[in-house]
Formats: sequence, C-alpha cells, structure tokens
Amino acid sequence: MSSVLIRYHEIALKKGNRPYFVDLLRRNLVSAVEGLSLTESKNLQGRILLSFGDGTNREEISRRLQRVFGVANFSFVERVPLDLTVLRERIVQALDGRHFASFRVETQRGDKNFPLTSPEINRQLGGAVKEKSGARVDLNHAELTICVEILPRDAFFGFDRIPGPGGLPVGASGRVVALISGGFDSPVAAYRMMQRGCRLIFVHFHSVPYLDKTSQEKVRELVKFLTRHQFASRLYLVPFGEIQRQIVAGVLRPLRVVLYRRMMLRIAEAIAKKERAQALITGESLAQVASQTLENLAVIEQAATLPVLRPLVGMDKQEIIDQARRIGTFETSAVPDQDCCQLFVPRHPATKSKIADVEEAESRLDVAALTQLGFEKAEIEEFRFPA
Repeated sequence: MSSVLIRYHEIALKKGNRPYFVDLLRRNLVSAVEGLSLTESKNLQGRILLSFGDGTNREEISRRLQRVFGVANFSFVERVPLDLTVLRERIVQALDGRHFASFRVETQRGDKNFPLTSPEINRQLGGAVKEKSGARVDLNHAELTICVEILPRDAFFGFDRIPGPGGLPVGASGRVVALISGGFDSPVAAYRMMQRGCRLIFVHFHSVPYLDKTSQEKVRELVKFLTRHQFASRLYLVPFGEIQRQIVAGVLRPLRVVLYRRMMLRIAEAIAKKERAQALITGESLAQVASQTLENLAVIEQAATLPVLRPLVGMDKQEIIDQARRIGTFETSAVPDQDCCQLFVPRHPATKSKIADVEEAESRLDVAALTQLGFEKAEIEEFRFPA
C-alpha cells in the first residue's frame, strides 16, 4: 500500500480556525517525509492523505509520521471506489498471506449519503473476512483491526492504527526561545512546548574556556534530535564564563546563582526580540534545586519582560527522567558534562532571595553591558531534518 491516511483529534475542535491548523499539519507532514517519494498530499474530510511512489520505505514513513505533533493516529491504506462489493473483494485479497486468530472491522462513515450505516458495513465486511480466514470476531482484543473509511469520493481500508504523538502542529502557537542545557529537564520542556504547537529557537549558555566543550556537544545532539519534530532549528551558543567571572568579582556568594539566572533571561530575551519570539521556556521544576524555590523563581522572572513558561514546574525529577526515556533524550542527557551552572557556584546559595537585595547587588554590575556581551558573542548554528 502506497498511501497513508492521517487522523487528528485536537485540531478538529478548533471550529472556525480548523482550516489553518489542518493546512499547517499537512505542510508539517510533507516536511517530515521529505525525500521519501511523496506524490500527493491532500486534505480530506477530517483526515489528511499522503500518497507515495512504489518501493517507498514503509518503516521509515511510519517512524517519521510518529514524530509529527498534531497526528492522533494513522494507517497505511488502499483507496477503492465507493462500492461495497469492490471494497469487500479488495480487503479479502489484501488478507492473502496474513495469519491472525481474531479480528474486528472498524468503519468510520464520513459520507452520510452512503446507503449503509457503519454497523451494517462492519457486518458485511466481517462476514467476508471470517469466511476467508476462519478467524473469530473479537471487538475488544482483536489481533487484527481492519480500518475502513467511507468518504464522499472514495473508500479506504487498512490494517491497524499507528499512534501519533497528538498535540498541535508545530508553528500553530507561535515562536518561543528555549533555554537548553545538556541535562534532563530542558529537552523535556522543549519537547512539551513543541507538542503544544510552539516553534523553538534554542539558547545554550556555556563556560568555555573555563570548562570543557562537553555541554555544547550534548546540546548539539539534543537539538538535532528535537529538530525531527520541527524540521528546522536555530541554536545560539552563548559564552557565559566571563559574565560569571564579573558577577563573582562584584557580588557576595549567596546571590550569585540567582544573578546568573537573571542574566541568562536577559540575554535570552534579547535573542527572542531579534527572532520575534513571544516567550521564554525553561526546564525549571519547583523546589528541585536552590535556584528554583518559589521565592527565587519570582525574583529571577522579574528580570524578563516576556512571559517565562515552565512546563515542568509541577513535575518531580523521576517524572522528568521517565519522560526523557519515552521521548528519546535520556541517553544523551545522561552523559556527564561540565555545565556552566557548576562554575563559581557557592556552597550555600540563597534559597529565599529578596528583590531589593538582588537589585542592590546588580547595581554593582554593568547589567546592560553584560547582556550585550552575551548577545553579541553568541554563535549561531542551524539544524535541518531531514539533513
């Protein structure tokens, strides 16, 4: 079979804006299967159809479609005329060589003018399949599911539904800047925001030459991996060591980590304005580390004027690690590195900093110059999928 029928769920609830979301999803699907001999992409009633040339790698198509946010599920299908006799014959022929002990038929009748109801279609097709295979009907735990779609111009059938990641198509919710380290948290936060339709620009702070380049190498791998979901990514590599050195020289130990984080937000916001992004994303989780107490998060956030989104704020570390395993970032994040947050960190950082104390400490620094330094020295790298 050389066609795939993609189904969506959340997009269907968008009412008047649905055509925009559907067309964006279709364009993302086309990007995802670039290089796989796509011959047709078409919006159908509540579905999207992709057709491919002969000999296309079905496994690779499946892998790529399973990464496209907005896809509820999909099936490899065959298109036939709106004729139940033809449909029944083609399904029976397609079962040649298949062995299964139980099956069910699931029909969705998008064309309400078709003379038979979905249960009637199921009974007629199921009778032919049972006669052909000898398998029993099992509506709850079938070994094989035959999916039938009756649409206004054509009928489609396929075997089983392959789950997609759900969510909204990337680009539907605007552009945001994601602060990304080589750890577990920030890649998971980035993934979750892409799943909500955001297109991400990535910013990584490193402390070369004070620390080695491991964190940069890890972040490149993580961004490369995440680009499979949005097909094009931009990564800013910001040298942060000199900024940290100046903070250390002018500020007492307990407040240093809070000042590091405030400077990161300022630099990320400067990049966001350049990129016309509407918000910042961090991987912070409430009370996970000293800088992420409620008091410190409030003080840190005041350094930014854009919204700061924290999709992991209510998750514990094990939940985050479990999701990193599910989405595929765990192995890279688990590699030991020297993160910039480990540089010049006091033994007892402040956990309940006050804005007055922080602003007094920052008055000893040239905050604008440090922000400009980080912004101007940032290196930019581009990523594409497929490469």
